[in-house]
Amino acid sequence: MTPNPTIMQAIEKLGYRVTVGDVATQAGLNVAEAGQGLLALAADTGGHLQVAETGDIVYQFPRNFKENLRKKYFQLQLQEWWKKVWGVLFYLIRISFAIFLIVSIALITITIIVIITAANSDRDGNSRGSSSRGGGFFFFPFPDLFWYFSPNYRTRYQERRYERRQDRSQDSNLNFFEAVFSFLFGDGNPNANLEERRWQEIATVIRNNRGAVVAEQIAPYLDNLGESYTQEYEDYMLPVLLRFNGQPQVSPEGQIVYYFPELQVKASNKHRQSVATYLEEFPWRFSAAGSGQIMLAAGLGILNFVAALILGGLLADGTVAAELGGLVAFVQGIYWLLLGYGTGFLAIPLLRYFWIQWRNKKIAARNRDRLSRSRLLANPDDTIQRKIDYARQFATETIIGKDDLVYSTETDLLDQEVERSAQIDAEWQRRLQEGSGE
Repeated sequence: MTPNPTIMQAIEKLGYRVTVGDVATQAGLNVAEAGQGLLALAADTGGHLQVAETGDIVYQFPRNFKENLRKKYFQLQLQEWWKKVWGVLFYLIRISFAIFLIVSIALITITIIVIITAANSDRDGNSRGSSSRGGGFFFFPFPDLFWYFSPNYRTRYQERRYERRQDRSQDSNLNFFEAVFSFLFGDGNPNANLEERRWQEIATVIRNNRGAVVAEQIAPYLDNLGESYTQEYEDYMLPVLLRFNGQPQVSPEGQIVYYFPELQVKASNKHRQSVATYLEEFPWRFSAAGSGQIMLAAGLGILNFVAALILGGLLADGTVAAELGGLVAFVQGIYWLLLGYGTGFLAIPLLRYFWIQWRNKKIAARNRDRLSRSRLLANPDDTIQRKIDYARQFATETIIGKDDLVYSTETDLLDQEVERSAQIDAEWQRRLQEGSGE
């Protein structure tokens, strides 16, 4: 069984001594999955099982258990190697879009100049002026590029723009190449780990209530609760019960509460964890690039597209490339690639902008629904309060310390029996002394 990275991270965060409930809460995992993963890890890394008098089990792992795993599993070594390689490859992919944009502008501009120069060279008296006007028209954005790549060169206008960005706190940590990729494709899904956060927060709420809750306390973290009339049956609690091995309990008034025995057992006494009052989805951002970087990327994209259209007009006469050959013929061969890239460079961010607006409206609606459910707990009515009071009857917390252990795989069984008998004798002596003192 391949080790679960999520379980390994949870073990490290929890101090290498954990219960199934600890890991299920920290990682938001299914209780059964957490139990199987812990058993497999303990067997593979030399971990130890500690059994309490109640029959509950604590898993104790060595601090170097990851090193032990790397030695045993070539697959883990391969995954770590590929993670590093992919980081480099993905960075190269990100910067390639900006590099291709600059190359495209340069190729198109130089080709236009070559064509115009060649055409004007046949005309007496206007050759020098026409060439000059063409160069001035097509090269006007390049000082901005030179400034961008030279940190020591700034005009007054650029300094003012930089200061305005500073004042508005819109600076970005992205360089130009990363900013172009961010302008095109954004910066990834801000809610990629939404399900993980959902189950972590639900488990934390259960833990903070000592393992016993009512449905109204869990509803602010769930979606798709069904129609209002079906919510009365609390069917939406079934996935929570299955994930954390919960058990329903019906009050004398016919109300249902839920308690989770596995989540009531801890390996250490830690304070209540803070948790948000409802599960909040984060809105999508158009780009993490600064406003100046976005304007620069958009401006270069427009320049590239317009220049490509002008070049297309010049190449409409098929004889131009045949006559000039060389660079002009090469650019004509890849012209549709350049035009397609220029079109996509502007179309993709535009479409993505409207898609983000539509997506964020749905996210805002879901957030409002969860927030409205959480407000029911701020001022609970009598019915909800009676359910909460009944649930507290099942609330309990078991903290397994070393004094509570009856068996551990860390030491020989015979030694443990001797130590255990000594503890029992000491306990009997203490009770006898207390009885004789009375």
